[in-house]
Amino acid sequence: MLQIPAWKRVLILGLIALGLLFAMPNLFYGKVESHNDAIANMERSGVETPEDLAARAAWPDWLPSGLVNLGLDLRGGAHLLGEVHVADVYKARMDSLWPELRDALVAQRDTIGAVRRVTAPDGQLIVEISNAEQIAKAVEIARGLAVPVTSISGAGQSDLDIKGSGNRLTVQLSDAEKAATDDRTVQQSLEIIRRRIDEVGTREPTIMRQGADRILIQVPGIGSAEELKQLIGTTAKLTFNPVVSRGTDANARVAAGQVVLPSMDEQGVYYTLEQSPVVTGEDLTDARPSFDQNGQPSVDFRFGPTGAKRFGSYTSSNIGQPFAIVLDNQVISAPVIRQAITTGSGQISGSMDVESSTRLAVLLRAGALPAEMTFLEERTIGPELGQDSIDAGRLSSIIATVAVVAYMIASYGLFGVFASVAVIVNVILILSIMSMMGATLTLPGIAGIVLTVGTAVDANVIIYERIREELRRGKRVVKAIDDGFSEAMSAIIDANVTTFIAAMVMFFLGSGPVKGFAVTLTIGLVTSVFTAIFLTRLLIVLWLDWRKPKQLVL
Repeated sequence: MLQIPAWKRVLILGLIALGLLFAMPNLFYGKVESHNDAIANMERSGVETPEDLAARAAWPDWLPSGLVNLGLDLRGGAHLLGEVHVADVYKARMDSLWPELRDALVAQRDTIGAVRRVTAPDGQLIVEISNAEQIAKAVEIARGLAVPVTSISGAGQSDLDIKGSGNRLTVQLSDAEKAATDDRTVQQSLEIIRRRIDEVGTREPTIMRQGADRILIQVPGIGSAEELKQLIGTTAKLTFNPVVSRGTDANARVAAGQVVLPSMDEQGVYYTLEQSPVVTGEDLTDARPSFDQNGQPSVDFRFGPTGAKRFGSYTSSNIGQPFAIVLDNQVISAPVIRQAITTGSGQISGSMDVESSTRLAVLLRAGALPAEMTFLEERTIGPELGQDSIDAGRLSSIIATVAVVAYMIASYGLFGVFASVAVIVNVILILSIMSMMGATLTLPGIAGIVLTVGTAVDANVIIYERIREELRRGKRVVKAIDDGFSEAMSAIIDANVTTFIAAMVMFFLGSGPVKGFAVTLTIGLVTSVFTAIFLTRLLIVLWLDWRKPKQLVL
């Protein structure tokens, strides 16, 4: 029957009341956003400033504070498309393999003779042995260092491609390992970029992989693309390398396994270093901005147990020798080891201001990018343009809502008013669900809401037309309405299921704006069915209980 139990009425009205409550913070967007930012700042820094306390007090803590996050096209911000140089990792792998391979070959020096690394193309490791007759033995030793490829496609294959010819041993990554390394490199770059951006408290960034080696980065609310590049465009690769010599010749001849790098502070000074570092930034567990003994900005760092052990062992056996602190192929400083450093902590100082020391600490704490990135596309969207988009979206939503309401009232009279109330509640419920999810609203998302407004009455139209048919058959008002709702149910479900399938395809196969459209469309489907079937039915039942009409003109 058409009657709705009291508990179901309370449930329907309660859900709508919750929707209104969770959508309400969007009416006070500035206050709530400042409130949320203040809480995030205090949690991140552990310090409660008067500004943060005032901003937090502007919105009651006991009220919901979730907001519909505004996307890049609505808020303004920066857009970057970066390409990861995955081949850089091949060279780094060969450089890190050399000390282990050298030690393994030197252990068999009586058989294979002297061992020497020679210049090779990037991504290859070429080693000469003095006894060419034992090259097969050298290949066997090198293969003992290989491990299986850690990927499904490369299962059962070795990570190293090892060949011997004459007195030369050539080692490089196998094709299967290169494919697995490329995927790991891009995924690692994604996570590191995300950590770096999250460290500075930006809102709802979009960071996703595009193609084999590209990363899309969109950060709403940031000043410019250049500012974003300064944050994520630096590799921030920190190493601690033994110093071979110091000079002024940038083109000084070096042995294999050595490299010449410039000094960051001393103009025209170059250091010859061992290419294999003692420890790297990957061994760091913390890095924070600080000040040195002269009151100049610096960065305090701390190694983990493994890094601290290696660093302590190296400094203990090299007292009186210099070692270089290298950041992105520049020597920050090259202090002399005065005593063993076994505490696992240290300090980086040099020509930096407070802002640069803070940025360096963020980069080191987030970790080094595994490979260099080249930015193929960069774009800055100003907040004025974003506000224009918001205004245009708001206007289009209002016009669409007014037009739909006017049409429904003209077509169905009082029942059209019930449908219009359901449409307005439907929009509010969409915003409340997006607020609870922390979803991001973009221009295509606004288009999805406008489309939902246009289609939200479809279910009501189907129901009302079915009621008209039942009335023409001579059924009484209550019976006609009850049968109209019952008979229309299958058509409503079929129509929304097909639209839902299309939305899911757009969500899983699309990216960026297409996903934003799919999210709002999917939420709108669920809320429109709820409001059309349950809210409209409840309004009609309440009207019937109040007026008890004997006839109905629809």
